[in-house]
Amino acid sequence: MTATQESPLIPPLGEPRPYPVPVVEETTLPTGLRVVVVPRPGVPLVELRLRVPLASPSARNAGVHAARGAVLSGAVLLGTDQHDQTGIAQLLQSHGAELSVSTDADRLVFGTTLLPDGLGPVLGLLAELLTGATYPAGQVDGERDRLAERIAIARTQPGTIARSALAARRYGAHPYAIQLPDADLVSAVRAPALRRLHRDRVVPAGSILVLVGDLDPHAATDTVAAALGGWTATGKAVETPPVDEQRAADIQLVDRPGAVQSNLRLGGPAPGRTEPDLPAARLAAMVYGGYFSSRLVENIRERRGYSYSPRSAVEHQRAGSSFLVEADVATEVTGPALLETLYELGRMALTPVTEAELDAARRYVLGSMALSTSTHAGLASTLSALLGVGLPADWLSTHQRDLTAVTAEQVQAAAARYLAPEQLTAVVVGDAGRVATALGTLAPVTVTGGGEQA
Repeated sequence: MTATQESPLIPPLGEPRPYPVPVVEETTLPTGLRVVVVPRPGVPLVELRLRVPLASPSARNAGVHAARGAVLSGAVLLGTDQHDQTGIAQLLQSHGAELSVSTDADRLVFGTTLLPDGLGPVLGLLAELLTGATYPAGQVDGERDRLAERIAIARTQPGTIARSALAARRYGAHPYAIQLPDADLVSAVRAPALRRLHRDRVVPAGSILVLVGDLDPHAATDTVAAALGGWTATGKAVETPPVDEQRAADIQLVDRPGAVQSNLRLGGPAPGRTEPDLPAARLAAMVYGGYFSSRLVENIRERRGYSYSPRSAVEHQRAGSSFLVEADVATEVTGPALLETLYELGRMALTPVTEAELDAARRYVLGSMALSTSTHAGLASTLSALLGVGLPADWLSTHQRDLTAVTAEQVQAAAARYLAPEQLTAVVVGDAGRVATALGTLAPVTVTGGGEQA
């Protein structure tokens, strides 16, 4: 192309396509298990997600409960009355499946991808795990010890230290304060405690099974009823109690002597999925630091070179939602980086969001939603999360419409309410001897131990 030739014009982006409402067939079995089937023909796969409420029954025992839940999620696959660990793996593999089990402060989740003709056998095995997991003592001890070792290693990582310190500061005695079980409590778990936990808390009432894929909804529901009808445990499903967030005005500095990098973390409450402020708050978080063209990234990455990947986001748990900011910066720029982070937070409330910023953020959010639910796996996980907090499947399309209608004024109002620095709790993990003085010019600093040597 010569200097006199004009570059071709790039056409403007089109309007986001309306989100298609998933076709959902829902049934509640006599045991209380909700079965949700979403037919998606075209790809010969099925995604399965079983969500079981597994919140701590009391704040006092939250640490022990978290440790037992973490061990249970691995040990439940060690054997049943009909199959040992190897037999379980072989049965799953014969149907293209590999079952994963995970826990957090809200739930226990079983998940897998499988071939459609394997639905009956895989559900049969799931029924075995739900009703007849044996938790063999010797194997439980091995699983427990491996988990305790992994936790001990994870607790030396600065990102884990920062995340755990921020959660403990924000939530106090609430179960959400425990981001990672204590390794010593994990080491104390024994097989009989897992059997009791399973018997009392892994129950169908309150549980939700989501199936997405190449399925006939009525036939799939009949298959579920036949396979899981014998799961009749009658213990009580416990959901997470409401959050009573604690706001700390000072900066907690977790000393990590010799660290060449500091980990900045800020967090505060955000609107939940059912609250009308959520669309505006999501867009405010996106404009602030949610993607590459955001204000925070432009400031401390592009203009100043303080951090490679700063980010902000609204994240949801069942009992509370959070606005979170994180950035990892070189030790020598810890103070300036936090100053600019706070400056951009204040600017969100004081400086109007431009229509160009709002349009770019909105397109990014809508595109991310569409991408994350375009696969069977993404849609199954999303629906499991939504149904688990009491929302209908069509929330996805409703939320898209709400995002489309948000104005710049509403984004600025949400930023003033949720992104203002005084609404957030701050934690920094770094070398206190090198960064405490600089941080002290921004706010009072409380130095604590807990960081490993760099």
